[in-house]
Amino acid sequence: MLPSPGLPAFDYVRPTSVEHVTKLLHKRDGQARLFMGGTDVFVRMRDGLIAPEMLIDLKHLPGMTEIKFTKRTGLRIGAAASMNALARHPAVVEHYPLLVEAITSVASYQLRTRATMGGNLCNASPAADTAPAALVLDAKMVLRGRRGERCVPIGEFFLGPGKTAMKPGEFLLRIEIPPMPKGALGRYLKLGRNARGDLAIVGVAVLGYSDRKAKSGCAFRIALASVAPTPIRAPKAEALLAASPLAPDVIESAASAAMETAQPIDDVRSSAAYRKAMVKVFTRRAIAAVANSLGGR
Repeated sequence: MLPSPGLPAFDYVRPTSVEHVTKLLHKRDGQARLFMGGTDVFVRMRDGLIAPEMLIDLKHLPGMTEIKFTKRTGLRIGAAASMNALARHPAVVEHYPLLVEAITSVASYQLRTRATMGGNLCNASPAADTAPAALVLDAKMVLRGRRGERCVPIGEFFLGPGKTAMKPGEFLLRIEIPPMPKGALGRYLKLGRNARGDLAIVGVAVLGYSDRKAKSGCAFRIALASVAPTPIRAPKAEALLAASPLAPDVIESAASAAMETAQPIDDVRSSAAYRKAMVKVFTRRAIAAVANSLGGR
């Protein structure tokens, strides 16, 4: 058992195979917690919110910290790859700048050295900064359990605050993001109480790209954080942007539709009414920024 200042005693295990992990999770039956970066689990343990008997360190499993990209298949992110490693990876910087923008809005550089995108998504916080980016990028979560691997679209992964589609005994192996649509551009805008690093009061991700099938000539994907029980898409806003040529009034209508999609609550960081108002403001800004860049090509 490993005692630690401010933490309850726990067993620390560093498995080297996925089979070992699934056996441990089955054997401990809810008494084990997975450990990748530790930026969340140790805080919860320190605050007395959880007291796992065992921490299972996933960082040393094959492929868990790897970041791979091909133009044909897109991006594969090991669940334990750190945010900083991801944000500075040349392929991510070149092909997924929206993801870089979302990642670098999280906390501080020092914390991102340990924190992982996998952990950020698996915590299922409604305010997770990487979640809106993952939603508009059509990410898939590859899970491993005793029966093998299965793939869950990110839009089906979040079930509620702190709740995901992972079944007991499953853990995240990797995140898969398909190639970006040709010419796609994106923005992630975030409102926090501080200039940088704070939890999002509102987070908005917008991805836009040319689409001949759309009357506007462009398709948009919009996702919101911190304004509903889970990170969400804004399909009505997306439909409005596809249906008419991009003009200020259309962008305004789409921003209003995103605002109506939001279902925020009052909490210590913001009122629900303020959050709703800021959804409209930040969605308008993000759409306009992407639309202007697309139009300038």
